[in-house]
Amino acid sequence: MKNIFSGEFKIGILGGGQLGKMLLQKAHDFNLHTVVLDPSGDAPCRNLCNRFVQGDFKDFDTVYNFGKDLDLITIEFEDVNVEALEALEKEGKQVYPQPAVLKTIKDKGLQKLFYQQHNIPTSPFALINNLNDIAGAGIEFPVFQKLRTSGYDGYGVQLLENGDTLQKAFDAPSVLEQSVDMGKELSVIVARNADGDIAHFPPVEMEFNHEANMVEYLFSPADISFETEKEAISIAESIIEKMQMVGLLAVEMFLSKKGELLVNEVAPRPHNSGHQSIEGNDISQYEQHLRAILNLPIGNTDIIQPSVMVNLLGEKGYKGKAVYEGVEEVLKIDGAHVHLYGKYETRPFRKMGHVSIVAPSLLEAKMKAQKVKSILKVIA
Repeated sequence: MKNIFSGEFKIGILGGGQLGKMLLQKAHDFNLHTVVLDPSGDAPCRNLCNRFVQGDFKDFDTVYNFGKDLDLITIEFEDVNVEALEALEKEGKQVYPQPAVLKTIKDKGLQKLFYQQHNIPTSPFALINNLNDIAGAGIEFPVFQKLRTSGYDGYGVQLLENGDTLQKAFDAPSVLEQSVDMGKELSVIVARNADGDIAHFPPVEMEFNHEANMVEYLFSPADISFETEKEAISIAESIIEKMQMVGLLAVEMFLSKKGELLVNEVAPRPHNSGHQSIEGNDISQYEQHLRAILNLPIGNTDIIQPSVMVNLLGEKGYKGKAVYEGVEEVLKIDGAHVHLYGKYETRPFRKMGHVSIVAPSLLEAKMKAQKVKSILKVIA
């Protein structure tokens, strides 16, 4: 058997964006041999892996040929060709998360049915095939319509307030989800290795930019009761256990104003809601993902210091070669850690980087995060 730390064991990553970049930064510490596939020749991962392959991770032949000489294949983005991964798995390649898990998660409709079948709390929903199905779906307005596949970073999700707003609805297979009277949005990241060992990160709280429908701030730890924290962790661990998934799973939840926890959706990979773990926790989500897929001991996830993560989104009105304004001033702030993703072009609300702020108290970290948000801008 190949020694995974010798450089002989080859790990393939489908997707070369910022999540892959941060995963590779940790992979270097373990002396892992990495190969990345991404459609863009300017992908953030292109200069950090042992070999970079430009190609379409949604194409069967491209993914199959990419993986056939590798020992293990993982992802940084779930909208990939699952059929090719199934073929590689049948030939004895290790594929984590497993193709069967990916097939469920990449389809938001199958996700919802999974929760329903396993008594996992989620908001009322209906599955529709087209625009004409909305009227008879039996879900009361307001509703969120989510494309079943290929939606991410706010794309493929929209609020339909009432019947008069149907002109903006997607005419495609979708999930209709009843709007929740929401108090908070939470996330719990859990990991499971092939031996079945499971560990969770403490719950975090997310604050969204509602225009872009994307996370703007992340607070660690979440400001919730002990009982809610315990329940959120139990739900997240239950999902990864019932899926028998190997890898890292981010479980996003709504906490209603009545105190009810409802699963929104999950992501089977490192996630935006775990960025703060690089500086704020004993182990980062990226190291934990590697430990899980390589069947290594799962690491301790305790919070070292309270932290806030600020997403750096492309400013409205700017499109073109990215310019980062205010970095030097932010670097003067104690506890601020800047992460720029290396994307060549910016556009409104594109994720271009993040800043994590650690401090002795969450209040102090929040105050510094607001300062960072007012200073650091991504323009063109």
